[in-house]
Amino acid sequence: MSFSSKVKEEMSKSVSSARHCQLAELAAMIEFGGRISFKPGGFKSVDIDTDNEDALNKFGVLLKKTYDIEASESVSDDKLKALLEGLRLMDASGAVKIINGPVSQVLLKQSCCKRAFLRGAYLCRGSMSDPKGSYHLEIVCDTMAQASQLTEVLSDFELEAKIVERKSRYVVYIKEGESIVDFLGICEAHVALMEMENDRIVKEVRGTVNRRVNCEAANITKTVNAAARQIEDIEYLRDTCGLDSLPDNLKEMALIRLEYPDATLPELGKVFNPPLGKSGVNHRLRRLSELADRERIHG
Repeated sequence: MSFSSKVKEEMSKSVSSARHCQLAELAAMIEFGGRISFKPGGFKSVDIDTDNEDALNKFGVLLKKTYDIEASESVSDDKLKALLEGLRLMDASGAVKIINGPVSQVLLKQSCCKRAFLRGAYLCRGSMSDPKGSYHLEIVCDTMAQASQLTEVLSDFELEAKIVERKSRYVVYIKEGESIVDFLGICEAHVALMEMENDRIVKEVRGTVNRRVNCEAANITKTVNAAARQIEDIEYLRDTCGLDSLPDNLKEMALIRLEYPDATLPELGKVFNPPLGKSGVNHRLRRLSELADRERIHG
């Protein structure tokens, strides 16, 4: 089972005890994936267009709890009228509102209802990549009005989402791992949240270890290359003007570097008597390199 499917399975089992939250989630599912069928002289059925069993089961539970309606079965006009009125999908004249638009703000007044709304939207049209790889959460919307409402509700929870148009639809997406974790918490998918947090920790530890290893490797390479250049300069001075022509402190430095070609600057400093600090060693080696360069030019 994919991580996204696990999230939907967990969300499908989270049923609010408050009727107003049930209505908000049901409204989101109908707006994002609902379908109302008609027959001559009245309504026929209400269902959602999805292949996800968890979403279908949750939809059925919400219909039963709120209006005692069995999903995908013929519904009496009175029950369906009550549903449409309760979800603000029917106006005062009795005309049914076009589905696939924003949910009525009347149903989203409370924070708990907004959480339920996000859960319903994700169950119908959401997907999420496996956090072991990249971080990506998206919810597909039929209209820009839907997408705008979705981003507004997310922003109420301080989650920043973006919208992109894809094949005449509008996709609301989040790519920040921390924001996706927050989304799971908002929708009460706590098991998935913990799984994702564990994966994030593992990735962060691996990333930190890799950075440290790369840094150490770079430092070692830098040290080796610097030592090789220093020895090359000292050997050039030895073979041209001779080390005896150097000041005593630089001659001593040259002989120690030749004797300890793999030593670091602090290690070279400890060979001196009395010991010499890293900056002192570096200064003398730099002077030797300058002398070698001058000798190459004026040789």
